[in-house]
Amino acid sequence: MTTRISKLFGMDIYQTDATYRGKVHDLIVNLEQGVIETITTQPLKVNSKIEAKKIITEHSIPYNKVISADDILLINAGNVPITNRKKEIVHNEDNFEEKSKEAAIRKKYIGYRSKYSRK
Repeated sequence: MTTRISKLFGMDIYQTDATYRGKVHDLIVNLEQGVIETITTQPLKVNSKIEAKKIITEHSIPYNKVISADDILLINAGNVPITNRKKEIVHNEDNFEEKSKEAAIRKKYIGYRSKYSRK
């Protein structure tokens, strides 16, 4: 699942059991890992740490619960089995030949060589 962060603001949030949870107001991003940590349904423009803590504890959703982000944000309500989000690499001879053809074209015309290419 790939989408721009700016597209997420203002999206409606629904659970898999069709419960409306609110709209995306703010996102908390972990810059070191480059991932979204939390979605808040209330704006984080507050005057004190106590108010910010209240919003984060009561009006936020962990981003790891997000199943899909297209027209709405769909989050897991606990009734859908969690699957591993990492794409599985399919190893077959056709796929390997296709990748090696692409690598040969890049090498010939672009001069691109990745750190994984053979020397």
